[in-house]
Amino acid sequence: MEALQIIVAIFILALASLTFASDPSPLQDFCVAINDPKGSVFVNGKFCKDVKLAKADDFYFSGLHIRKNTSNTFGSTVTPVNVAQMPGLHTLGISMVRIDYAPNGGLNPPHTHPRASEILVVLEGTLHVGFVTSNPDNHLISKVLYPGDVFVFPVGLIHFQYNIGNTYAVAFAGLSSENPGVITIANAVFGSNPSINADILAKAFNLDRKMFLNLLPSNSKQPAKSTYIIMKGIRSILIAFGLFAFACSSASAYDPSPLQDFCVAIKDIKNGVFVNGKFCKDPKLAVAEDFFFSGLNRPGNTSNPVGSNVTMINVDIIPGLNTLGISLVRIDYAPYGVNPPHTHPRGSEILLVVEGTLYVGFVTANPDNRLFTKILNPGDVFVFPFGMIHFQFNIGKTAAVAFAGLSSQNAGVITIANAVFGSNPPINPDVLAKAFQLNKNVVKYLQSRF
Repeated sequence: MEALQIIVAIFILALASLTFASDPSPLQDFCVAINDPKGSVFVNGKFCKDVKLAKADDFYFSGLHIRKNTSNTFGSTVTPVNVAQMPGLHTLGISMVRIDYAPNGGLNPPHTHPRASEILVVLEGTLHVGFVTSNPDNHLISKVLYPGDVFVFPVGLIHFQYNIGNTYAVAFAGLSSENPGVITIANAVFGSNPSINADILAKAFNLDRKMFLNLLPSNSKQPAKSTYIIMKGIRSILIAFGLFAFACSSASAYDPSPLQDFCVAIKDIKNGVFVNGKFCKDPKLAVAEDFFFSGLNRPGNTSNPVGSNVTMINVDIIPGLNTLGISLVRIDYAPYGVNPPHTHPRGSEILLVVEGTLYVGFVTANPDNRLFTKILNPGDVFVFPFGMIHFQFNIGKTAAVAFAGLSSQNAGVITIANAVFGSNPPINPDVLAKAFQLNKNVVKYLQSRF
């Protein structure tokens, strides 16, 4: 009987997984967003440029290495690179942000992304981060992060980052939507236009109406500082708005949509539920370490034939990534090292150069097979569309480092040369000789190299 229940549960979940996320799967190589509807096709809220007119700059952004001004109320600045800044991101289910935090209390205040999960890596400084689960538990899961540490914020949940160090802090994050949206809780609740009725808020926050009105700013369009202090200081207020996390939860790109706050993957099937290829831990047993990884500040070993090393942070490394539609990699390149031509069968990729100079590119599908290339310097961002063959090559005399977000918890990698000439068992040499128009002995030699 128990086995039958498991089979039924798996069948229901399989049916549920047919529903795709808020960013729909593209049915073409890419769809560069434009404002001119003439001669274009309307896809996912944007008009698409004629693919023959697309150029490398549509997939490129420069300037993410520049520190932003944090002289504001919160002491933080978020620099987004989404479809509005990079039109080539359209339909690809991925975007990126840089977050700068002032010393001694710079805060990215409690907020949600209604359409995306987020995976964040700290480059400089020390951050206290956390998120709150939805009703009825409203459990706060938090962690102190140092350079190289990675943390995951599940889709729709209220989360924050706070600089507890006495120096500037910098973080980069990938998000599983081309336009994830932001709802800053204090602004939305206390600064809406028109204002939410004070009686409603007073009752919601268990405050005397007169006292509550004294806290509100005169124009009710921006949260008063005293009101924000209450938001920041009283955990119960965060708890009260756990409902926002539940209401705003929407599907993440390409991976099946989660129907719960998170599904921490476990290997023990006892009392577990099977979701998206993994058994889920009881949510009440989840801990901060399920959403955490440390060590992405350490260079990977590039002493190999291609001169590069990819450090993958996917669901196998951070079990809390399960069902969230996002993952992260660090790529190290030796001088003249290459991340050879490859594809990700289940994800788009948005790449940020931190050190060095990279020559990057991707090739479109048949029949055009157009090559889009760009030279990237520190702070430059480039997008590789879902499933396209792409590469990165360090053209500098020094080591290079890049970070990339991918729009799947397990994007997969198919390295073209290895798959074609190094398969096990080998592909028939006659097939490859004809496909590549090579002498059969050349094919055999190439196969021997892998």
